[in-house]
Amino acid sequence: MARPSKLRVAVSDPDQWLGERERAQMLAPKLRALADETRLTLILLIAQRPRTVKELQEATGLSQTLVSHHLAPLREQNLVEAIPKGRSNQYVMCCQTLAEPLRMFASLAAMDPETVAACLQTGAGQPAAVQGLSLIHISEPGSPPC
Repeated sequence: MARPSKLRVAVSDPDQWLGERERAQMLAPKLRALADETRLTLILLIAQRPRTVKELQEATGLSQTLVSHHLAPLREQNLVEAIPKGRSNQYVMCCQTLAEPLRMFASLAAMDPETVAACLQTGAGQPAAVQGLSLIHISEPGSPPC
């Protein structure tokens, strides 16, 4: 009878295996989806609370067709998720997917101490916290992982 192995396996972050080009290829579609002002407006509205297309329509003044058109790339990139609610869908944020580009940019800034110092300064030479800017909390407990 064979004895169980005591092999230890270390789990590491898959992003560490990727080079810059591969990370850029993964992030570019998400950033492209967020680069449109209308889609960014929809994301900001959905971030406040889950919303239906009708609610997004009323908040933006856009037609139902246009709202749906702009939600499609956000769904394709898993930035929002449609959850069936009665006869319509409610759109919710996919916080983990949205956090990926933020984490990447934060890690870039943290690579070099001079970069960190520069990022903490605003145009007037004041630290960002002094000028009332707040930090983003990337992951909320219970937030949709998508």
